[in-house]
Amino acid sequence: MATGGTGPGETTGPVESIGPGETIGPAGGTRAVQPGTVRAGAARARALVPFVLYALLSAVHVLACFADLPFAGPTKLTLMPALAVAAIWACARAGRPVRAGALALLLAAIAGSWLGDGAATFFPMFDDELPMMLLCFGLAHLAYLLLMWRGAGIAVRRVPGWAAVYLVAYVALMLVLIPRVGALAVPVAVYGVLLVGTAVMASRCGPAVAWGGAWFLVSDAILSIRIFLPGTLPVWSDGLVMLTYTLGQGLLVFGIVAAIARRDPAPAAATGPRPPAAGAAAAS
Repeated sequence: MATGGTGPGETTGPVESIGPGETIGPAGGTRAVQPGTVRAGAARARALVPFVLYALLSAVHVLACFADLPFAGPTKLTLMPALAVAAIWACARAGRPVRAGALALLLAAIAGSWLGDGAATFFPMFDDELPMMLLCFGLAHLAYLLLMWRGAGIAVRRVPGWAAVYLVAYVALMLVLIPRVGALAVPVAVYGVLLVGTAVMASRCGPAVAWGGAWFLVSDAILSIRIFLPGTLPVWSDGLVMLTYTLGQGLLVFGIVAAIARRDPAPAAATGPRPPAAGAAAAS
């Protein structure tokens, strides 16, 4: 016996097929999926490929730090080389020339960070690794500062007002640390200026670079408390130092590479024959 309703698989009217690139809208209609949206998502995914190894090594190292595993030390020295490979690979995939000076500064920042990470290993002739660590990371921050200041297309705005929080953080850290650092008061104060300077300059850039500078500052703030105020933070805070550090470095390099890769190439000099001047055209 027939009924007035419709059962599963039945419809009350004609059915329109949904073609490629269309989705069902909220009112039952269809709307086109913009090809540009799909391409942008695919491009972002491809941009992350060179950083996969760095992300994996960072995850292994951070977990080792949190769990206090014996391979935390050796894995630490693999981080910056992996990040340097990612930077070079990402620049090579950019599809347009990347200025050698910008890449050199970026690699210098990564190299300085690597030497700072392994100060105890690379400079065994010193009884205390801390001065060399401050020097190497200070040079790394100088390279970052120069790159974000002079690199074409990296900085996209003026320093925002909220970046004043970094100055407050610097003053607070110095008030806490200077009475406890002894003969390292001047190096610590100078390094703090470079660290905060990197965060401030990063605030002028895109979101990835801005967050990278912020996390780098957070990492060093936690580390400085662990070094100069021992026992203040729990043991597992070593993992927190490296979590924020690897995140900060990765975001800085990823964002800077993306910025210098997408900048407009320098205009090429015209090589073809010039059009005739107006007077010459009239004479002919």
